[in-house]
Amino acid sequence: MPRSPTKPARQRRARDGDVRLEGPGAIRALAHPARLTIVDELYQGTERTASELAELTGLSPSAMSYHLRALERWGVVERGKTRADARERPWRACGRALSLESDADSAAAADVIVAGYLQQLRDELRRWALVEQDESATSREAAGVRRSLLWLTEDELGTFSTELRALIDKHVGDRDGANHPEGARRVLCMLAIVPEAGER
Repeated sequence: MPRSPTKPARQRRARDGDVRLEGPGAIRALAHPARLTIVDELYQGTERTASELAELTGLSPSAMSYHLRALERWGVVERGKTRADARERPWRACGRALSLESDADSAAAADVIVAGYLQQLRDELRRWALVEQDESATSREAAGVRRSLLWLTEDELGTFSTELRALIDKHVGDRDGANHPEGARRVLCMLAIVPEAGER
């Protein structure tokens, strides 16, 4: 049975200000490279017009407006207040952070999003490789990708996940694209914790 195109988003705002998307339709709404870029930009606390986001992604303003309206429909972004010096209203995030709650029905859509984020990671690593030799020793030592295989009990896995999330939250703090110390730079941090399924 086909899905109704007018079905509203299954979205809720958590107590901490996070926006949680549920279901395959909501997750599929993010399955486009331009939309992932929009989320990355606006969920850093910045407000951008469709024209500014179009320039950032290389799309036309009309194509960007289409993507923004789609994300608005699913409760991911919203229109901000009109700027005093501009006729075009900017767009902003609907919350502090965005999280996805996938299930068996939305696994395929979630897979598309993961592929998009992995592509972003590859792109950032390529860009970093071009400038790494000119960066500070601290930045060179901190950057990179590390893959580890851990043998953890259920309790240890829970503790490990909680400690990692707390460490990331500590450094996220109240900083974003509009509020950070002078000299701070944006750092991409991707964390994946995947218990292997079945016995090896």
